[in-house]
Amino acid sequence: MNYLLQKAHVVAPSSEYHNKTVDILIEKGKIKSIGKNLKSNDVKIINSPNLIVTPGWLDMRCFIPDPGFEYKETIESALAAAALGGFTGIAAFPNTSPIRDSKSDVLYALDKAKGKGVELFAVGAVSDNLEGKNLAELFDMHNAGAIAFTEGKDGIQDDNLMLRALLYAKGFKGLVINLPNTNSISQNGKMNEGENSTFLGLKGLPSIAEELMISRDLFLLSYTEGKLHLGPISAKNSVQLIKEGKMKGLNLSCETSILNLIFDDSVLSEFDTNYKVFPPLRTKADQTSLIKAINEGIIDVVSSNHKPENIENKDVEFDHAKFGATNLETFYSVYNQYLSKKITLEKWVDVVSVNPRRILGLNPIKIEEGEMANLTLLDPTLDWNYKLAEKKSLSSNSSFIDKKMVGKVVGVINKGKVILN
Repeated sequence: MNYLLQKAHVVAPSSEYHNKTVDILIEKGKIKSIGKNLKSNDVKIINSPNLIVTPGWLDMRCFIPDPGFEYKETIESALAAAALGGFTGIAAFPNTSPIRDSKSDVLYALDKAKGKGVELFAVGAVSDNLEGKNLAELFDMHNAGAIAFTEGKDGIQDDNLMLRALLYAKGFKGLVINLPNTNSISQNGKMNEGENSTFLGLKGLPSIAEELMISRDLFLLSYTEGKLHLGPISAKNSVQLIKEGKMKGLNLSCETSILNLIFDDSVLSEFDTNYKVFPPLRTKADQTSLIKAINEGIIDVVSSNHKPENIENKDVEFDHAKFGATNLETFYSVYNQYLSKKITLEKWVDVVSVNPRRILGLNPIKIEEGEMANLTLLDPTLDWNYKLAEKKSLSSNSSFIDKKMVGKVVGVINKGKVILN
């Protein structure tokens, strides 16, 4: 079927149609025409009171525990949830069972996502079985289609492993992604270390655990001249370290998580485990610094940090609850409701579309005639309820369940497929 987007306001800084309201005719997945008052036979009309079209979004951090823990999330359910949140692509981390540390594991993920409207980009493990010791077969995974390499939720603790990973990946221009956290300092922590953790009687996660690893990684990056992506970062001092690293000309990028931009550690006063995430929610000062860093271009990417958990891991005492929240489905609405007055949509497109594709070595998306359509369709004025019965994710560890959301993803278009919400 062919589609006609009517009166769509384009937000795509690199496009000649940026900030213009146009009709977009899509035939067989390709942008056939862009103009005013377009007409065509046998098309499905897509319109909305305040329709916005942007290049398709890409989430750089998703924990999809398939295979191994499909009761939490499958690849299929994650891709459906991603479409609801505005994504046409997601990077799936290797924390699966078995661990994604071989060519066959990469091919499994890519094959299972084949033919979907939302693309899956497989991220491979840096070490065998994520044990942090021996370097995994990075080159084999790269040849199989792995887009980058990481230790996922644990971070690369061993200095020599990080050194070897950066050097080895450099040989094929591979990207290493690292969560900056020094386990020996942060171990057994439950929330940000500070006044609130003391008041609540919870062991703190000090920001120095994040900052110390960033410092180490920047030294190793300078030595190896490799390519490194750090995140999510959560602390004010981390921003300064990243800024200094970029000023030195290092091949460095970084990200933060959307929840770290909208909540601070004061929301934990009710011990709601859906706010127990990693990196932890920190102070208002940290939050303000992160937003400023996005606007200044120091932080390149905002991710969902989507980590589904079953009720047995969340409906427990705070101390015993697992870290993580499901963030894919509400991603755009959360931005629109909490952040749109602090970060322009143009800048948001940079950090959720333009920069992720650049960092991962993917071709930029062009909103031009003759190009394949890879688009995210939004309406900031639509209201909807994030109902438990209607969610796409298999897990419900979200603080937004059954809440009214302002701003909705109308749909996504990619790979010749149109997914309308």
